[in-house]
Amino acid sequence: MKVEARTVHDNPSAEELRSFTEAMPQCRVTEFGNVNVQTRATSRSSGSTFVVAERSSGKTMTREAFEDVARRQDEYLRDKDVIVIDGFIGNDPAFRTRARLTIEQANANIAGMQQKLYFPREDRDEPEVHVIYTPNLEAPGYPDDRVIAVDLEHGVTRVLNSDYFGESKKGGLRMWNAKVYDLGGLALHAGLKVVPTTAGEKVFMIIGLSGTGKTTTTFTTQNDSLPVQDDFVALMPGGKPYGTENGCFAKTFSLDPDFEPNIYNAVVKPTTYLENVYQDEDGKVNFFEERYTQNGRAVFRMDDLARFRDAMDVGTVDYLLILNRNENLIPAIAKLDQEQAAAYFMLGETTGTSAGGASEAGKFHEPILPPSARAAGQPDPRAARDAPDRDLPAEHGARRGRRRRRTLEEGQDPAHLGVREGHRRGFDLVDGGRRLRLPGGRGGAGPR
Repeated sequence: MKVEARTVHDNPSAEELRSFTEAMPQCRVTEFGNVNVQTRATSRSSGSTFVVAERSSGKTMTREAFEDVARRQDEYLRDKDVIVIDGFIGNDPAFRTRARLTIEQANANIAGMQQKLYFPREDRDEPEVHVIYTPNLEAPGYPDDRVIAVDLEHGVTRVLNSDYFGESKKGGLRMWNAKVYDLGGLALHAGLKVVPTTAGEKVFMIIGLSGTGKTTTTFTTQNDSLPVQDDFVALMPGGKPYGTENGCFAKTFSLDPDFEPNIYNAVVKPTTYLENVYQDEDGKVNFFEERYTQNGRAVFRMDDLARFRDAMDVGTVDYLLILNRNENLIPAIAKLDQEQAAAYFMLGETTGTSAGGASEAGKFHEPILPPSARAAGQPDPRAARDAPDRDLPAEHGARRGRRRRRTLEEGQDPAHLGVREGHRRGFDLVDGGRRLRLPGGRGGAGPR
């Protein structure tokens, strides 16, 4: 789909994108020589995200409403200068997706950041997923006069009135999620790393909400481990993982060169793009300052790291690490069998952070169910076997306040979670609540 505009910069070079970005009034150059852009929106806007005519854990919109957004956006772009960036999500020739970002030149930093995350694509074939982005066009009638309109059927996402880069990144990946799920796989919000051991190299997949430590865990070195992927990973039947991005969208708050040297050294390169990172009038950066937001970000390419492994060179997943931010979990680390891990994952035992959107900060998440299972109130077989969903937890219907759970009748079995008559296997009843039974009989999640 071609977008009509006054001027179209078709896949400009990295140098041209940097020049366009430096011309933005909200851009400053830091002490490291890289660019730092302050945005109006400081996180993704889940409350303004609508999926067209889909059963969704988030909000939906009609086809007519989407077409109205499209007409408004297309009309707006006709007298604007735009940038088009083409690339691949994923780099395996057998498992990659043609992607495109079209955005007004006034927000060139988003194009520069997305170019770093896409894998290069030389052809100019039509994309399978297309994000059309107008940060300066308001959407009256939608929350905060902002809308992210998602058409999964046609692979198009239209973003109006958000200048936060996460909407571009997630816009493509959300549509890629649907493709992976339809192919029988799971699109997981996860990092990937390889760790040498005495028994050979092992592949670790690290799953968790934004801000729970995926990037830190993925890039921190153990036994000369190597990072593979920072964010979304496809897990296909048989355990084969596929990467998505050629770079990293890293949180910078409290970034310490002594603790995370691999990330720090990439963040301070002059080619890195920063977003909402604090700097003073002299350009000096302070990664610990949070007066504007804790959700400062940096985008860099994987080859800006000292060491990493290509996802195409990785075998099947050996271990799954599930990260959380729940303060009442005991012990801090627990080894679970397959059945316990599936049940634990689907309980959604974690607290959100501002990295997943401003409304996610401090929010305790309810059980995770995939869309098809939500309608029936039952876990999905594939979810219990591998991992739960193709969407981010921010879109799982989590809400403030006390969580409500579906009551089971005596002897009723929630499908696929290995339940014996009258009670959940893998759990103990404690003072009328449930406590996850961990190996050795130690309790996990306390009564709720």
